[in-house]
Amino acid sequence: MAGARQDVKDARRIVVKVGSSSLTTAAGGLDADRVDALVDVLAKHQDKEIVLVSSGAIAAGLAPLGLERRPRDLARQQAAASVGQGLLVARYTASFARYGRRVGQVLLTSDDTSRRAHYRNAYRTLDQLLAMGAVPIVNENDTVATDEIRFGDNDRLAALVAHLVRADLLILLSDVDGLYDGDPATPGTSRIAEVRGPGDLEGISIGSAGRAGVGTGGMVTKVEAARIAAAAGIPVVLTSAVHAADALAGGLTGTHFLRTGRRSADRLLWLAHASTPRGALVLDDGAVRAVVERGSSLLPAGIASVEGEFTAGDPVELRDGEGQAVARGLVNFDAREIPRLMGRSTRDLARELGPAYEREVVHRDDLVLLRR
Repeated sequence: MAGARQDVKDARRIVVKVGSSSLTTAAGGLDADRVDALVDVLAKHQDKEIVLVSSGAIAAGLAPLGLERRPRDLARQQAAASVGQGLLVARYTASFARYGRRVGQVLLTSDDTSRRAHYRNAYRTLDQLLAMGAVPIVNENDTVATDEIRFGDNDRLAALVAHLVRADLLILLSDVDGLYDGDPATPGTSRIAEVRGPGDLEGISIGSAGRAGVGTGGMVTKVEAARIAAAAGIPVVLTSAVHAADALAGGLTGTHFLRTGRRSADRLLWLAHASTPRGALVLDDGAVRAVVERGSSLLPAGIASVEGEFTAGDPVELRDGEGQAVARGLVNFDAREIPRLMGRSTRDLARELGPAYEREVVHRDDLVLLRR
């Protein structure tokens, strides 16, 4: 086992995600000692580039706004995030300043990272912050995110950020010291030290609720995030915040998810896992084969029907005749435009409507398959 985590030890660019329960008190509000303890660990690794994906904005805003618990409605969540995000970054700024380190705030929505230009901008910002020696503090932009453009949890956001910045390692920190083969509170359960692939998790019951009640994730979201990252060629360590130092050092703490796929620099992982479809295009059998088997773009001639309300640039599902989603992509036309395009060739459309219509409805560079 001595060399079992060499990939962790060798990692130079690392994304660390920490949950709300590891940073705040049960009543809401930041726990300065917990923040400082985490920063003490991260700041000492001068030889590594660290991106910190930090929850805690909404939780930090509860007490200042007189809220006893995390609100369920989006408007009050956004209000709490607006107050709490400033407090969170201020706390990190002060804590990292003890080591002469600067921090930079980066707030994302899924909309920022599914679209090509936004994806490039997000990468450039994060890469430049790291090049200048700053620590990016990443969070979902809860103050403006709507249900349609939310990541839903910061575990998944962390996995996608790790892919975005081309990280060598993802570390997920929470209040549980790893993945167990049952409820950790039940006698007889044991920690799973290593996961080599989905087969290692068969028959294991994974809990969905956190103990502190201030976050949105649970073990389910962490395992899903680990699966996404591992499939993108990024190893993952899942452990508790108190074991962060051991995790960064490659110690045998927590659960180690080995990479199961190859690294990729494209943004299609975001499109598959971070976007929420605004509508759907139903394809005929020929178009399904072209998209799924030949990797072709979707042309107007292959569309049988359109569902939902969306605008050009929005993510949509591509479905077969039985209603099963086969792909997801960014559409080049508004929903109201597509009915008059369906079943027609791009050459005919260009001749009748102009050159702007001699193009794909969904280009293959903006399309990701959901099944093969």
